[in-house]
Amino acid sequence: MRAFRVAYDGTPYYGFQRQPDVPTVEDAIFDALRALEVFADDHRPAGYAAAGRTDAGVSALAQTVAVEAPDWLTPRALNSQLPETVRAWAHADAPEDFHATHHADSRTYTYHLHAPPDTVDDERFDAALTALSGPHDFHNLTPDDDHTERAPTLEAVRESGNENRDADREGEVERESDYLLVTVRAGGFCRELVRRLVSLAHAIGTGDASLEKIDRVLAPAPLPGHEGVPPAPPEPLVLADVAYPDLAFERDAEAAASAREIFDRRRTEQRTAARISRQLRDGVG
Repeated sequence: MRAFRVAYDGTPYYGFQRQPDVPTVEDAIFDALRALEVFADDHRPAGYAAAGRTDAGVSALAQTVAVEAPDWLTPRALNSQLPETVRAWAHADAPEDFHATHHADSRTYTYHLHAPPDTVDDERFDAALTALSGPHDFHNLTPDDDHTERAPTLEAVRESGNENRDADREGEVERESDYLLVTVRAGGFCRELVRRLVSLAHAIGTGDASLEKIDRVLAPAPLPGHEGVPPAPPEPLVLADVAYPDLAFERDAEAAASAREIFDRRRTEQRTAARISRQLRDGVG
């Protein structure tokens, strides 16, 4: 069994899991494995599982997929058949009974929230994150009907605006100019939970909702529709890490360098598009 770390830009895809008639990340991975003759049937490769099912538009740094694979299947070999938006960059040999979903110890998401200081009160935002941390039943923050008890960590730590600093504290929020980088960690998540947690904290930080709303959201009674918490947009969300205590991932230097070059090029393209949008905005102003 071999496990792969996979990074992808989720914006062109309708989520990770395969769906009929729309492009997904899992489709791209299966197509690559089929092209490499790792499997030939139309269902799924032997032993296959993934760490999680990200929604449409959500990206990942450390999505983890496992499959029964020959020794020659390295990240760079897999990348030879993957689109540029999906890149394998590390691998680990895993036991035969390894399951990428069930054996994950924790999952970490980051959300890049646009929240200029003049629109969000940081103390209220922090208080919301503290209240939402720990074991709760989040049935009002997910479309799931069962298994809604979770224990996420959302701690607030303020930093100066050095966007190149690596975060080194668990479940933190750091200030990066007009953005809050929100990091949420838990053993697992219900559908849309991270985005609804961010949405609720943001509403409290802006004053659109009171801190007492958290008590109502976490109460046993269902919320009526007009009081519901909508999910924050998916595009700023990234599956940043999936922890497996018994696996030692080996970074493929060539594959990682190629991925870095591709994502850096996409970053430049997006920054150029932002400059054009700014010129159009200013020109009609």
